[in-house]
Amino acid sequence: MDKTQTGSILIAEPFMVDPNFKRSVIAICDYTEEEGTVGFVLNKPLGLQVNELITDFPSFDADVYFGGPVQTDSIHYIHNLGDLLEKSTKVVDGVWWGGDFEKLKFLIRSDMVQPHNIRFFVGYSGWSPGQLEEEMNLGSWMLSDLDANYLFKSKPKKLWKQVLKNIGDTHSVIAQMPDAANWN
Repeated sequence: MDKTQTGSILIAEPFMVDPNFKRSVIAICDYTEEEGTVGFVLNKPLGLQVNELITDFPSFDADVYFGGPVQTDSIHYIHNLGDLLEKSTKVVDGVWWGGDFEKLKFLIRSDMVQPHNIRFFVGYSGWSPGQLEEEMNLGSWMLSDLDANYLFKSKPKKLWKQVLKNIGDTHSVIAQMPDAANWN
């Protein structure tokens, strides 16, 4: 993939020092040249359950992830429910963003949604128009295609390496680099 678009993923270069994005994989859920970019970090679980953050949420064993440093007082969700959850936005095949929150709670109470169908995020990652392109030109990010399995079947702690291995070529070598440079 050569161009950022909705449905792509950003992979942090191995020496990124920003703690918000170190070794992160970000799903781009909305991208336009005029408006900028919205995405969610896929591999930083917070160790919380969604019903611990939302008081009237049904009991639901779903982990919450750090979506990014923007609006960390907000909760977002990505799911594979498709049209079952009205007002969702399709990102790529098998991946939708948002939707009617009250309907989501109803579907959970009715056991029509399981934790493996949805991922919750606190905050999001956002870039103003042109900002992400500048960061990519500086080599901060690598780009690839979003696959639903990255969200719903992969282990978050292993996702960064998995994505690089899936891209192949020199990226497979990069995936083997230790987290701390002093280990080299």
